[in-house]
Amino acid sequence: MTQFCGPAPIDEIAELLALAVSQGFDFIPLRGERDEQHDIGLTIPIRGWTLDFDNFRTAAHNFFDHDALGNSNLFIPLTIQSVRILGYEATVRSPRLFKKIDFHLAYSHQSVEGSGGITGGLTDFAPPAVGFFFLDHDQRQTLSTGFTAALPYKTWLSGNVTAGSGFLDGDGPGHLPSYATVDMALGRSFGENWSAKLTATNLADKRYFVDLTNSFGGSHVSDPRVVSVQLRYKFHY
Repeated sequence: MTQFCGPAPIDEIAELLALAVSQGFDFIPLRGERDEQHDIGLTIPIRGWTLDFDNFRTAAHNFFDHDALGNSNLFIPLTIQSVRILGYEATVRSPRLFKKIDFHLAYSHQSVEGSGGITGGLTDFAPPAVGFFFLDHDQRQTLSTGFTAALPYKTWLSGNVTAGSGFLDGDGPGHLPSYATVDMALGRSFGENWSAKLTATNLADKRYFVDLTNSFGGSHVSDPRVVSVQLRYKFHY
């Protein structure tokens, strides 16, 4: 199967689309997405600490998604008849402790499920599954904690640890193994206008699957370690 690492030439795109049609797929007009969202939250301040609680539910009709065309980087849009997103979140934020450091902790529990068939985009016209099915990026539990610390000489340091229970394995209902990543950032200001920042995401270069769908949808792997440097100048206005 052809695999592209950059923009695909028009003739190769046409070839892949022709292959999809020959295998029973076709492209039908996309429909506009309509969402109905219910959200209720509670914020409690306690001596400088902040506790946030949130419960949400989203019902989407003609939910906009995408699918990969074969083993390529061509993503074809599609719409799913109905999708429901259910979840709740809890967050704790500290005040600035010792005038130098603050912490945060966030937990989320969420499910993303669809029902019905493909109403627009690329489809094979197969009859929809009975009941609800999981979408490819369904992950039930996510935990994130981190800090920001003020250092001497207008320097600051921040770190964050994110842990997930694992994304959907194939078409489910099982999920992939859990994972954890660490991000760090170091910054400094120079005078009133200049600042610099060094950022490292996925510091341990942890590799894990974000998606293992069927052979048509392909597989996605997490981003590797990324180190970036930023230099900023603030103009007067």
